[in-house]
Amino acid sequence: MMPNHDLKDDGKSGETEASRELAPEDFYYEGPYLVFTSAYHLKRGYCCNSGCRHCPYREP
Repeated sequence: MMPNHDLKDDGKSGETEASRELAPEDFYYEGPYLVFTSAYHLKRGYCCNSGCRHCPYREP
């Protein structure tokens, strides 16, 4: 299950981000962990401030 901050309503279709299916380019597994790619973060459209490894929104 995804954290609550991923349950943001997109305001368009009534779907939440967590209810959409993930595409293969959106994530990979590293051991038991699901790691989101920058492609996923760009689709999400905002930074969740969780220190994600591939966040394109944080400063380098």
